[in-house]
Amino acid sequence: MLSERDLDAELVARVARDDASAVRQLVARKLPRLLALAVRMLGDRMEAEDVAQEAFVRIWKQAPHWREGEARFDTWLHRVAMNLCYDRLRARRETPDPAPEDAPPEDEALAPSGPEVALEARQHGARVRQALAALPPRQREALVLTYYQELSNAETASLMGISVDALESLLVRARRAIRAQLTEAAQNAPPPAHSGPAREGERSAATRKR
Repeated sequence: MLSERDLDAELVARVARDDASAVRQLVARKLPRLLALAVRMLGDRMEAEDVAQEAFVRIWKQAPHWREGEARFDTWLHRVAMNLCYDRLRARRETPDPAPEDAPPEDEALAPSGPEVALEARQHGARVRQALAALPPRQREALVLTYYQELSNAETASLMGISVDALESLLVRARRAIRAQLTEAAQNAPPPAHSGPAREGERSAATRKR
């Protein structure tokens, strides 16, 4: 019987039996979250896709041996993805670059319409990605798992191998650093360009002077 605490267990069991439909369902269910996690940890879309592909290879290998009740599948998958991300971060031996422009902020699609508003939203999203990429890896992991992946504090702490109190301390420091960087970026940002109506007014004033 499917455990209420692990909604993926039955699907993984079907994958282990080479059920093509289950494979497609699992990819559709997990790929977007894996990509989002890897993009935010690595700041590189192509590397994130490689991580997601490697994670799915491990799923196919692990599925025949998976035993429901030993661990939640989603928790195990997040740990696999995080380990793959850390492998790549260690290989770089440097702070990751900001995420590329093709990774828009989550709320961009819900932002008010209009070219200037869209540009402002994109610029803000870029600043958030830069601030996230500049965090120490453990702070970034804590923030990504709790805020973007929407795991509970208990789940995130378990994944990271730390106590909930230690996780909350990481989150406090991460949020403080993000706020500080966003404030500094806003202060150093160039003033917004004049809107269309303003330029029309300037042209009308110039015409009257002539």
